[in-house]
Amino acid sequence: MESSKQERFMQVYEPVHERFERYCKTRVYGEFHFKDIMHDTLVVAFEKFDELKSTDAFLHFLFGTASRILANHRKKKRPEYVNQLKENYEHSQNENYSIEQQFEINDLYKCLQELDQVTSECIILFEISGFSIKEIMGIQNSSESAVKQRLSRGRKQLLALMQSLEIKNGVL
Repeated sequence: MESSKQERFMQVYEPVHERFERYCKTRVYGEFHFKDIMHDTLVVAFEKFDELKSTDAFLHFLFGTASRILANHRKKKRPEYVNQLKENYEHSQNENYSIEQQFEINDLYKCLQELDQVTSECIILFEISGFSIKEIMGIQNSSESAVKQRLSRGRKQLLALMQSLEIKNGVL
């Protein structure tokens, strides 16, 4: 019985693995290791897999679960532990990036963390994870106009934050 549940779970999970991994990497950048959040989320998802009404909603279920787990981790974290993680975190998992690109990526994620959580998540889902507006509507339980508005305002806020960071760093 348990092995058939594992097989069904893996059949549903494998097609969404890359998108889920990309989502986790982006949401926890510099704060926690993304694999820890993925693992915790997958444990919960497996336990509650039989309660899922539709496998079409599985990816949305993973995102919601990961968001709640991440929020719980953030509530529990100690400041000195977070500072240590930020100092030791590798800024990029891809060695193909130049040093300049790694700094730009790091700056982008710092700025994303300054946006409110819903807007940041919306931008991450659309711009980085490649979700459609309709998919984001389902994930965030919002209307199409709300998602579009978050994207528009979030991009403007992100641009202002990035420009401010460049001025602080003496780039402009």
